[in-house]
Amino acid sequence: MRTIVITGASDGIGAAAARRLTREGHRVVLVGRSPEKTRALAAELGAPFHLADYAELAQVRRLAGELRDAYPRIDVLANNAGGIFGPRHLTVDGFEQTFQVNHLAGFLLTNLLLDRLVESRASVIQTASVAARVFSRFDVTDLNAAGRYSGRVAYGNAKLANILFTRELQHRAGGRGVSAAAFHPGVVATQFAANVPGPFRWMYHNPLARRVMTTTDEGGARMVFLANGEPGREWVPGGYYENDRLTRSHRDATDAVLARELWDRSAEMVALAR
Repeated sequence: MRTIVITGASDGIGAAAARRLTREGHRVVLVGRSPEKTRALAAELGAPFHLADYAELAQVRRLAGELRDAYPRIDVLANNAGGIFGPRHLTVDGFEQTFQVNHLAGFLLTNLLLDRLVESRASVIQTASVAARVFSRFDVTDLNAAGRYSGRVAYGNAKLANILFTRELQHRAGGRGVSAAAFHPGVVATQFAANVPGPFRWMYHNPLARRVMTTTDEGGARMVFLANGEPGREWVPGGYYENDRLTRSHRDATDAVLARELWDRSAEMVALAR
C-alpha cells in the first residue's frame, strides 16, 4: 500500500483523485483548507487528513511537521492546492497571494519534506495549467507583481512557476531518487474563479461553456495517471503533461537558468537554505 499525500484535496480534482486512489487500495492523505469539506471527505473515505491554509506559510511549516511525524514513507506528494484571485493582495507573509498559494507554499512544503521524499523515492506532482502558456508574462525579478498586476496574468505566472519548479526539482533531486512532473488537468467544471471578474469567471461559470468542460473525474484521472505511473517508463521525469501526453508549455518553461533563479529567489523568500 502506497502513501499518497494530496493537497487541495477537499474539493474538485483533488477530491476526485483521492476517491479513485482510495478505491484502488492506496492510503490517501488529504490536505485541505476548509475544515468542513476536508473532514467530510475524510469521513467518506476513511482517510487521514490535515488542515492548512496556504495563504499563511506558518501553517505550511506546521503541516510539514505533521506529515513527517505521521508518515514514515511518502510515495507521492501531489501539490494540487491553488486558485485564482481578484485584486492584488499581499498575504500575512508579505507575498502576492496568487504566487504564494499556487507556487511558494508548495515549494516550501516539498523542500521541508525533501529528505522523506528522497528516502521514499517519491513522485512529486504539480497541478499546473495551460494558463502558463496562454496568460503568463513572467518576470523573475518581480514575483510579487508589484510593478503591474492582472489576476489572470498572476495566475499564468504562478502556473509557469509550477512547471519551472518541476524542472528544477528534477534537476536537483532526480539523482537522489525523486521524480517530478507537472500536468494540466483540463478546463475543469468546478467553483474555480467564482470570485474573479472577467474572462476567467465567464469561461468557468457560463452554462454553455460548462457543457464542454472537463469533469472533475476526468481532471482527477490525469493526476492519478501520474500518481500511479512508473517514472521513466510511463512518464518522463521533469516533464509537463496535457491529456496524459508529454507536451510543451510556454517557451520559458524549459529555460534552465530561469528555473534555477526562480528556485533561488523562492528559497530566499521562505528563508530556506539553498
